Amino acid sequence: MIMRQLFLIVLVVFVSLMNTYSQTAEKFASAWDKEHISTIFPSDVRHADIKKYLDSLRKLGIKVDQVGISNAVREIYQVEWGKGPLKVFMWSQMHGDEPTATSSLIDMFAFLQKNRDKDWVKKIGETMTIRGVPMLNPDGAELYQRRNLQGIDINRDALDLKTPEARLLKQLRDDWNPSIGFNLHNQGALTTAGRAPSQASISLLVVYGDEEKTTSYGHERNQRIASGIVNGLQKFIPGHIARYSDEWTATAFGDNFSAWGTPTILIETGALHGKDEMYLVKMNFIALMTALQSLATGSERTHDPNIYINLPENSSGVLTDFMFRRANVVTVTDVTSISVADISAVTERRRASFIAPVRIRGVGDLPNTRGLEEYDASGFNVVQRFGVLKVGELAEFYFYKKERTVDWVSPELEKQFPPDAIFSTGKWIKGEKLVPRR
Repeated sequence: MIMRQLFLIVLVVFVSLMNTYSQTAEKFASAWDKEHISTIFPSDVRHADIKKYLDSLRKLGIKVDQVGISNAVREIYQVEWGKGPLKVFMWSQMHGDEPTATSSLIDMFAFLQKNRDKDWVKKIGETMTIRGVPMLNPDGAELYQRRNLQGIDINRDALDLKTPEARLLKQLRDDWNPSIGFNLHNQGALTTAGRAPSQASISLLVVYGDEEKTTSYGHERNQRIASGIVNGLQKFIPGHIARYSDEWTATAFGDNFSAWGTPTILIETGALHGKDEMYLVKMNFIALMTALQSLATGSERTHDPNIYINLPENSSGVLTDFMFRRANVVTVTDVTSISVADISAVTERRRASFIAPVRIRGVGDLPNTRGLEEYDASGFNVVQRFGVLKVGELAEFYFYKKERTVDWVSPELEKQFPPDAIFSTGKWIKGEKLVPRR
């Protein structure tokens, strides 16, 4: 009887502690909705904006230090929160045009500090010390380009260390020797989760430290953490989570962090049709908070690594932004040659505040490619606005109903024969809904 009572007491205490410290992905999402301090679409955030964000963190009482400078003498900063023994290191935007996680890091640190008196947040701060470098490549971010001002991909400079940004990142790791790393990136918007035409909005990789893919305690722990992240994100983006390729890249920082003794998790943010950049900031926030929570409570030990291992792998080539099916393609330089074809088009990566060009990706029979937006163009003659409908040209299209008589060689085609519909810069500027959506 006494043993049974003791067991019940222990069980009640355990459940009470779990209730005190446990959080859910839904709670993290709600917290971000209410408390995030990032206000600018990540792709529009420049170095001056990150400095303003960091000033906000300083006002909250968070430790923010300048730790280095870029090739163009722009300051690079490190943020620190918590006093615990487990060292967690995160860095973002080593590629200047991969900005999503930079805003997520700002929101994460702000949230932890503003909620530091809550028991479960205290537990995180007592368990670990978190350091983060948002915007490692401020010069690339300023120009919205992948490489730094030397024209070097920082993420391929882990061994040669030709760039000041790479030297800084290695120094920060070597001086502190963190136990776990989070390498935060963006991937192509048309990357898919497996061969299905579903965007990979988040892809994860538990990075090996050698070409032979040797496992270790840290690697196995990271697999369990990644599984916990998957479980949380499945509630928001089911079918849109993938596993990044684990091919060994000898000159990359993630691979070398793991080789140097800091087992690393790569998080690659893609896109999700119908959702804006801020939604993906929230997904990153959920992922990072889920990881920290699982480390603080030890719940990562209960996660099944196979949830991560069995994710569909990243793929490409099966998805496009726009698809116009079975169009009558008119070439104004040869109006005797009107062919029936599918037309696919993709949107180039640009800042949110910029107009992004949309270019023709394919013309022909494209049964194995799916569009995020698909239209039945079988009832229309389609002309490229500037006369050349071929791969690489702008996807600027005039749509004419097939029954109309049109002089295709007219020097003032649009004026003399107004199109029934016009598709320009990725949207319908005339005749919206006239071309049926598939």
